[in-house]
This record gives sequence, structure tokens and C-alpha cells, in this order.
Amino acid sequence: MISKNILRHVHKEGFNEEEVYGAYKLFFGTLFSESRLKIINILRNGKKNVSEIMKELNMDQTAVSHDLARLKEHGFVKVHTDGKYRYYTLNEETIKPIMKLIDEHMSQYCIHILHNMKGGNA
Repeated sequence: MISKNILRHVHKEGFNEEEVYGAYKLFFGTLFSESRLKIINILRNGKKNVSEIMKELNMDQTAVSHDLARLKEHGFVKVHTDGKYRYYTLNEETIKPIMKLIDEHMSQYCIHILHNMKGGNA
């Protein structure tokens, strides 16, 4: 069940519970992409421009730009211009703490998945 605080807020904005779940799907769908997760992890180490991200991931400019646009639209990254370059940074207030929490969860609860994938025991 969705938090009553969230529901109160979205109802004031004219949205219903089904629309809130749609927003949840967009949020978690953004994390579903391997390339977007890689970009998020690159940006955990500091600001990067598109060329730097392309080089680190060995991806083309169109794919990186598309992923960055989605990450920006959903508040995962912020962008600022410095001269002729646009630099992307991870949203320090929300996404960086979420990723830290995900790391902790993965290391505590999900490492057995990797063991199982390699045929080992958890």
C-alpha cells in the first residue's frame, strides 16, 4: 500500500493511486536499464560530460544522450554547462543515498544470487 503521506500529496495535485503506481514504474524502470545503471555508477565518482561517459562505457553518443535524458527527466542526474561542455552529476540529495542503500541491500541479501549464477553455494 502506498504511504498515506504520498497519497495525500498526490491527491492535492489531482492524481490518483493508479497514476502514482505509474510513476513508480517509471522510476524503477529507469533503474532497470544496465546502461543507465552504469552511467549512475560512473557519476557516483564525480561529474562527467557525454564524451567521457561514452569513452568509459564504449557506447555511442546517441545511446548515452538518450540514457542521460531519461536520467535527467526522472531526477537521477543534474546537468550544468561549463564552457562548451554539459556536465552531468548524480542527484546528491536523493539518488546517491538510494544507491548506497541499494549497495548495502545487495551485499546483505542478494550476493547469494551471484553465487547461484556461478553454481556455488550461498
